[in-house]
Amino acid sequence: MKKLSLYSIMMFSLLSLTSCEAVETIFKAGMWWGIILVVGVIAIIIWLFSRGKNS
Repeated sequence: MKKLSLYSIMMFSLLSLTSCEAVETIFKAGMWWGIILVVGVIAIIIWLFSRGKNS
């Protein structure tokens, strides 16, 4: 049942969006996840270095 639901959502999105709009949406989401992950990793590194200096 889950597979059928996934396929129906995928087919609906393919039919409702043109290929350029679908690719644009995917890349926008990927760009924001990349930015969030990079900022998170940098924050963890800074936190680890500042924690080490205090000890």
